Amino acid sequence: MRRTQNVETTMNPNTFPRRRAAWLGGLAACAALAGCGTLAPGGLPPGTPIAQARGALFAPTGEYALPDGGTRLEFAQGSFGKQTYMLDFDRSGRLVTSQQVLTELNLATITPGMTAEQVRMRFGRPAWVFGVNYPRGQVWNYRFDGGDCVWYQVSIADADHRVVEANVGTDPACDGPNSRD
Repeated sequence: MRRTQNVETTMNPNTFPRRRAAWLGGLAACAALAGCGTLAPGGLPPGTPIAQARGALFAPTGEYALPDGGTRLEFAQGSFGKQTYMLDFDRSGRLVTSQQVLTELNLATITPGMTAEQVRMRFGRPAWVFGVNYPRGQVWNYRFDGGDCVWYQVSIADADHRVVEANVGTDPACDGPNSRD
């Protein structure tokens, strides 16, 4: 009898519309997620108007004037701030390049003497900033893809707003429990 009930329940014509609706809903969700790849900042094709990029799924987190009269849009995203896309537009407002800039190779190009403005324009907002007393300044911390339990630290002097030092450091988000507690 129990087996017959299962067969009857499975064959119940009232369950087919619900299953079909669930299946179609799942298919629509997959299609929407696949479309996000092209709507995400890194998926926009060259020639895309700047207005379309600004109206994408989320607003830019920064905007910078380029020396040639163009504009750079910053889109910081990803888990723990490990992704920042920089989209460069020419002076007519058309997309020229798009790049995920938070990589260890890119961050390694930060050198002492660069201005804080240059660092911000190339890499966007840091994941975390804290002040230091000696020498007076700030430490900007950038997380990056492929960097598990490490991040890139950039020391910036308050006196001239220039990079003093830049290197990989241990990410405190990976610290275990404090052994003194």
